[in-house]
Formats: sequence, C-alpha cells, structure tokens
Amino acid sequence: MAENATGTGKRKHPRRDTGTRRAVHARRRALLLGAVAILAAAGVYLALSAGDSASRSGGHGASAGSGTRVGAPGRTASSSAAASARVAAPAPPPPPHLLVTAPAHPTGAWTLVARVRGAPAAWVSQRSGVTLLRFDQKLVHLTLHAGSTDGGTSGWVYGDRIGAREIHLVLAAFNGGFKLSYPGVGFSSAGHVAAPLKAGIASIVTYTDGTSDIGAWRAGVPAAHKRVFSVLQNLRLLVDRGLAASSVSGCVISCWGETVGSRTSVARSALAVTATGELLWAAGEQLEPAALAAALIRAGAVRAIELDINPDWVAGYLYVHHSSGPVATPVLPGQLGITGRLLEPYSRDFLAVIAN
Repeated sequence: MAENATGTGKRKHPRRDTGTRRAVHARRRALLLGAVAILAAAGVYLALSAGDSASRSGGHGASAGSGTRVGAPGRTASSSAAASARVAAPAPPPPPHLLVTAPAHPTGAWTLVARVRGAPAAWVSQRSGVTLLRFDQKLVHLTLHAGSTDGGTSGWVYGDRIGAREIHLVLAAFNGGFKLSYPGVGFSSAGHVAAPLKAGIASIVTYTDGTSDIGAWRAGVPAAHKRVFSVLQNLRLLVDRGLAASSVSGCVISCWGETVGSRTSVARSALAVTATGELLWAAGEQLEPAALAAALIRAGAVRAIELDINPDWVAGYLYVHHSSGPVATPVLPGQLGITGRLLEPYSRDFLAVIAN
C-alpha cells in the first residue's frame, strides 16, 4: 500500500491511453487515403494528357495528317494505287462520226450498212429483184442536187456533184426524177426554181430543219408549221396511205413514163416514207410500176414517189470512207451506173443522203 502511495511514477488511465491510440490511427488512415487520392488524380491527369497528345498527333504514333492506322499496313497505299490505276486507264475512243460498210451480197433481211456516231442509220435489202435502202431521218438528211444540164450550174446550194460540205458525210446517193422538161415535174431549192411547182403532184419536200416528207403538193405537203428548203416533183403518188395507185397496172406508159422500146418492165426507182418517218429508196432493173409499189408497201411505205426510169438513169451508191476520201459502191445489181458516181459533175438532178 505504501509503495503505491509514495512511488515516483504515476499510473496511466487506461481509457485515456486507448483514445490516444485511436486518434493516432485515424490520422494515419486519413493521411494514407489522401495520398492514395492524390496518386489516383495524378494518374487520371496523365492518362488524359497522353490521349490528348495522341489525338493531336494523328493517333497511335502516326505522323499528323498521315491517316495511316497501325494494324492495317498498306491499306491507304492500296487505295491510292487503285485510284491511280482508274485515272491512268485510257478512255475508249469515241465512235467515228460516220461508218459505212457495203455488204458483198445483200439478202432479203435488212443488213446494217451505216452508223452515225455509233448509232445504226442505214440498211440495205434485196427482195424479188428489188434493192431497198432504208434511212433513219433522226441521223441523216437529204440534199437535192441540180444537174449541170437539168437545172444548170449556177445559183444552187447543192450543184452537179457531191461537194466539199458533204464529201466526208455522205452515206448514199441515187438518181432524181424525170428530166425537168417533162410534164408533171417540178424543181426548187433554197428559193431558186428550175421547174415551177404544181399542185397535186407527188413531191419530195425537205424542210429547213433537215427532215423530208413525201406527199401531194398542196394536198398533204408542205406542213403548215415548217419552212421548205427544197422540192422535187414527179408525176402522181405511186403509193398513198399504204396503197398502190390504181393506175400501176392498167396505165403503165402514159401514167408512169415513156420507156425504152415502150416496154412495161424496165429499170425503175422510187422514194418512199414510212409511218415512222424513215425513208425508203427502191430500184430494180426489170420492174413494172405495180411490182415497185408492192415492194415498197411490204417494206412499210405509206407514201411513195416514182423517180427516174430506164437503164441509163437508175443508179444508187453507198460511199465507204477511207483516208483518201469516199469510194462509191453500186448497190443495184446490173445497173449501168453514172459516170463519176456523183462525185464528179453530172448532167441530171440527184439526191444524196448525208449524216447529221
């Protein structure tokens, strides 16, 4: 008892010692949590800074603006090579403005003989002694030429030969009508008249828009809303509304022209228009008017005009083009032909078919 009363050291209070230890531990825990929070914040900051730097540099170590992704090597190079190949590939050349190919042996089927800018423009066929040429007027147009004798050599836009303005665009050409001194004939071009036009006469009318039609003058042609450029008249309509004229069998000589030796079956030619506006030229060396009309009707003609007759005057040509110029190929078997094949001065009028 005395020792406890008189000893120099005091005895600590147990509750006070426990509270002190708890306070120390709390302070340590708080300091540790604070340090952890600071380290976590620093890590987040560093990660964000690194991501921002990567985005500014193009990402994943790529140089700025390179667009190349790591893990996809060569992708951009392949795309660039393909694009370069597409650019470098040469474009196909455009089709020639005019391509004419004359067949060696035309048949009863329509055979393509001319293209304009790659589009089919003319066909040929031979059926029962009749040669037919068919033309698409969306791609070609007619030019009416005056002859050096029939019409004279002066005052004409289109004179006695296929001229410079047509020489590289001509597909075909064929004879015109009867001599201008013959009754029932008319001829006018660009306002210049060689034979006065007559009402009711079968007429090939070409308008200033380049299209042509066939009909009876002042009774079907010209169209009221179009300007006329040229007119060739010859007799009455051989075919009208898809029917042959009533006189094709019983009035051959007096109605359809005087022939050599007054024969009814001679060389004959005609021009027609179809319901769709195509032009048809037909000719043969031994034809009566009825056979000529029938061939045109079977080919789709709705109106037709007889052109010249007799062997000396009936001829048609296709013009195959070469670097040296066009070469005329006869299309009518057995035709006598025209000297110069319409590329040199000719005494009679004729019609040429020109690519638009």
